[in-house]
Amino acid sequence: MSASQTSDVPTLLVKIFGKDRPGITAGLFDTLAAYSVDVVDIEQVVSRGRLVLCALVTEPTVASAGELRATVHSWAESLKLQAEIISGTGDNRPRGEGRSHVTVLGNPLTAEQTAAIAARIAETGGNIDRIFRLAKYPVTAVEFAVSGCETEPLRTALATEAHSIGVDVGVVSAGLHRRAQRLVVMDVDSTLIQDEVIELFAAHAGCEDKVAEVTEAAMRGELDFEQSLHARVELLAGLDASVVDKVRAEVRLTPGARTLIRTLKRLGYQVGVVSGGFTQVTDDLKERLGLDFASANTLEIVDGKLTGRVTGEIVDRAGKARLLRRFATEAGVPLAQTVAIGDGANDLDMLNAAGLGVAFNAKPVVRRAADTAVNVPFLDTVLYLLGITREEVEAADGGEELLH
Repeated sequence: MSASQTSDVPTLLVKIFGKDRPGITAGLFDTLAAYSVDVVDIEQVVSRGRLVLCALVTEPTVASAGELRATVHSWAESLKLQAEIISGTGDNRPRGEGRSHVTVLGNPLTAEQTAAIAARIAETGGNIDRIFRLAKYPVTAVEFAVSGCETEPLRTALATEAHSIGVDVGVVSAGLHRRAQRLVVMDVDSTLIQDEVIELFAAHAGCEDKVAEVTEAAMRGELDFEQSLHARVELLAGLDASVVDKVRAEVRLTPGARTLIRTLKRLGYQVGVVSGGFTQVTDDLKERLGLDFASANTLEIVDGKLTGRVTGEIVDRAGKARLLRRFATEAGVPLAQTVAIGDGANDLDMLNAAGLGVAFNAKPVVRRAADTAVNVPFLDTVLYLLGITREEVEAADGGEELLH
């Protein structure tokens, strides 16, 4: 029987509660099968070993309706379960126009925070249709399926609420595109890695304090990136080229970086990095992590020494967005299917150009401008914004084709 045919026919909502164990679902429908009912809808949830199973079925003939109720209750009691049967008409009411996935990350996630998010969804005109836990470690990640309001106003409202209550919230539109192949492009310094690469070079030149001061000003958007890049690189003039290998060895990946990349690659995504740092490091990361794309500035080396200059096209704020578009074209992925992750002001154009821009432990100006912000120190939590569960992440970790 089609959905349109069940719109005004009598139906029964059969609800089963109790301790979960194998065979309950099969047993319920085996019991119902004796009355030749049609299945209209099924929902099942298991939480801390307790089952809630709901079956919406067409009502049998008047003569057998009472017998069905008695039989279901008797079957449930035999398994020490509880049953409730509610008469009604038709199927669930249609979901409202405008559908989104709302991912909430908390460490921990409190009842007060959950109440605030749910209330703001309702105030925006949205209805929560389903709630599903994506992960319990390293953060609690919960996904709400919301209908009845458009994605953009919902995202704006929840971003404000999330900031005030101290949780991370990502809002993406629902649809088949969420499962399509994607391209994920990350910034490197303070995103993929914990370090600022130029500061690692500066430590070997003995000028880290001067370089760090200029770097911070540039990341806050107070200085033109290209000018600040040249000013910092000039301080490295005369360093022996052997320092490159030392810096590569000193680079520390952000917690969760390998897991993020490994999971994305096993799902068929393409992954790239763009950096205001240097190809001497990003090329090494590309090889080590199995990245598909990498682009950065290049330190000039002449006669085994750093000259204090960079060569080639400058990768600045506009350059990162340009490279995102270039990578998307080469990957054959529509721009709407790209995800960009970054932390600094020079990532803003890239974050805005991507289908989903994620501010990762970012400066305030970046958090305000991005589609969503993640403020926990685990890069793999970005996976939850894509609807990937912790179980799927762990399955990728346990596979045989791990990246080295």
